[in-house]
Amino acid sequence: MEHDEQVALFNILALYEDKYPVLKWIFAIPNGGKRHPATAVKLKAEGVKAGVWDIFIGVARVLFGQLGSGYKCGLWIEMKFGNNKLTENQDQFCQAIGDDYVWVICYSAIAAAHAIGYYLDIPELKECK
Repeated sequence: MEHDEQVALFNILALYEDKYPVLKWIFAIPNGGKRHPATAVKLKAEGVKAGVWDIFIGVARVLFGQLGSGYKCGLWIEMKFGNNKLTENQDQFCQAIGDDYVWVICYSAIAAAHAIGYYLDIPELKECK
């Protein structure tokens, strides 16, 4: 399941946080999933928005390589499972925020770790299995 892969990703990142402190500041955004209606109302009132991607790395980088080239303001990751695709809201979010960010859809914790590794130039994440 998508949840399990995302948990696995954060477990992988935790292994390297002491060596790469920036990994401590990668965070998930609770915009999806089924929840109790009262919790959904509370989160909506707090500003949770449908379509916002799952994970954000708010580190600006100049890239030359696998994830593109040029100045990027951060990395957005959307975790998916099986044959799931972006929702219309997720696609609209990506289009609205624009090309100043790197956008990666990942179907496993390893794929997401690799994307983060390439974005932040962390060899251990580029190579994890």
